[in-house]
Amino acid sequence: MSKLSQVSLSVLDLVPIRAGGSTAEALRNSLAVARHVEKLGFKRFWLAEHHNMDGVASSATAVLIGHVAGGTSTIRVGSGGVMLPNHAPLVVAEAFGTLATLHPGRIDLGLGRAPGADQATMRALRRDRLGDADDFPEQVAELRALLAPARPGQRLIATPGAGTEVPVWLLGSSLYSAQLAAQLGLPYAFASHFAPRFMHDAIRLYRQLFRPSTVLEKPFVMLGVPLIAAPSDEEAAFLATTTQQRILALIRGDSLIQQPPVDDMNTRWHGEEKIAVDRFLGAAVIGGPQTVRAKLGALLAETDADELMLVSDFYEHTHRLRSFDIAAGLQRD
Repeated sequence: MSKLSQVSLSVLDLVPIRAGGSTAEALRNSLAVARHVEKLGFKRFWLAEHHNMDGVASSATAVLIGHVAGGTSTIRVGSGGVMLPNHAPLVVAEAFGTLATLHPGRIDLGLGRAPGADQATMRALRRDRLGDADDFPEQVAELRALLAPARPGQRLIATPGAGTEVPVWLLGSSLYSAQLAAQLGLPYAFASHFAPRFMHDAIRLYRQLFRPSTVLEKPFVMLGVPLIAAPSDEEAAFLATTTQQRILALIRGDSLIQQPPVDDMNTRWHGEEKIAVDRFLGAAVIGGPQTVRAKLGALLAETDADELMLVSDFYEHTHRLRSFDIAAGLQRD
């Protein structure tokens, strides 16, 4: 069974834009968070691809990865993830091949098959492209081949890209990617930070079906975990209302601009909406240090995860940094 001191901690960033703030501020804060958690000894800093969301500034994922990697020195930087059906595999191979060449040994390529956008935006992204989520396994195979050393007579070569062998992860919130990651012998990241419902089934299926590969001898599971850590349970519960408001806005189709915390969420939602938000955040760890320690320990006991990717959504930038300080301190204790 994994213990908190034995697993790696990482961060997933959506580059949130807050009310009264700006996109430029969000981008500056993202790099500041990466530098902060690098000093704390975190292993990875990943950025998520989302489009047409007014409160999320991580749409140009590869560009941001380059920015963050250039502003840090040791932490691995990657995608959590690139939504592969939105892109031609050659374009992804060239982008991440360039990143890996500029920052050798520090770039990860997490892949997902969801659009990361609404239907209209998805059509705009995929205009004139023939592929869709149904051919995701073929797209993954093509991309991995483009990142592998070029073969004699190979006509399509990613430059940069060929021979960089950027580590590929499969991401998912259901059983589909768990099975594909197992079949290919790739590391698997489950999106329990927004879809915890199938977490246990997906992990179990991945481990049962896993086939050793040239890149991985045994299963490797990373879990996305919403973390709201503060000096006390009461303060954490108050600060968590920023996250709850954002999920509520997502459910309603409202603006995702990050809002300051509020004293009482019951004035904001009705009963069914509260249930939906609670389900969305079913794996959330919210509390003071001792509560966070207990909840992360219980999660590891249930899942035996190899790595935790923390997703911390705070209105105040300093509170976000403090949350990661608390997590790092618990890991060292």
